[in-house]
Parts: sequence; structure tokens; C-alpha cells
Amino acid sequence: MTDKKILTAEQRRILLSSPAGWLACGFGSGLTPKAQGTFGSLAALLPWLLLRHLSLPVYVLVLVVAFAIGVWACTVAGRALGVDDHRSLVWDEFVGLWIALIPAMLAPWWMVIAGFALFRLFDVAKPWPISWLDRRLKGGLGVMVDDVVAGVFAAIVLAILGAVFAGT
Repeated sequence: MTDKKILTAEQRRILLSSPAGWLACGFGSGLTPKAQGTFGSLAALLPWLLLRHLSLPVYVLVLVVAFAIGVWACTVAGRALGVDDHRSLVWDEFVGLWIALIPAMLAPWWMVIAGFALFRLFDVAKPWPISWLDRRLKGGLGVMVDDVVAGVFAAIVLAILGAVFAGT
């Protein structure tokens, strides 16, 4: 088993040499030495700038496909690393943030910033049931599900904030 924090040069090579590893590490954004989840979430903003213009049904379809591909990619990459949920596997941040930003698709810029902050808060703090899911689910599904729930929580809070501050 490898250290949960530090990737060796060989592990980096393994991740970047396969489509599953490349996707699971967020196109390389998860390979930073620290704050991998934050850098993965920041990288997720770039494709979101295009995704936000989709209709809601198509956007949700993209989320479902991205989730399914993420389960596969994170399972393959985790096996290659010998760790179920290594910090460098950040595709879950992409999907989780995209869920969190649903209320911000056609909203003012402050909602994008708030959605990002709320998602990171729920992802790092892991309130129940996120912490429960994180401990119990393994493999690619375990990598993905806790961030999906963090994204849902963040989206709910963001929608409430948007409704409260809509008139301001």
C-alpha cells in the first residue's frame, strides 16, 4: 500500500499513461503536492463554463455519464495505485462541483464563488451522511458518492441563498 498523500514518480507515470488515470486525476489537476481536492475543483470550473450553457436535462445527463465514467476511472486508477481513494483522484470533485453549481448555471458570478466554497466546505467537513458514506463505500463508487452528496448539499444551500438574495 502506498502513502495516501505522496505519489512516487512511477505512480504519476501510471496515472498519466492511461485514459482512466488521466481522467481520475482530473487531467493532472490532482497531482499537485497539496490541496489536491481544491485544485481539482478549480480545474472543474473550466469545463463547467461550457457545461453551464446546456439545458438542464442535457446537463443532468452529462452528470450521470460523468459519474458512471468516474466510477470506472477511479476504480481502475485506485487499483493501479493500490489505494481505494487516493487524494490525487479528483474526478469526484469535478462531478460534485458541477452538481453544486446547478443553481448557478444562469446566475450572477457571486453564486459561482459561493457554490465553489460551499462544495469545498461540505467535501472537507464531511457532515453526516457524507462521512458515513466515505467510510463504508470503497472503490470507484466510494470515491464518487461522497462528493456527489457534498455537491447536492452545496446545491441546496446555494439555491436557498440564491432565493434569499434574488432581490438584491
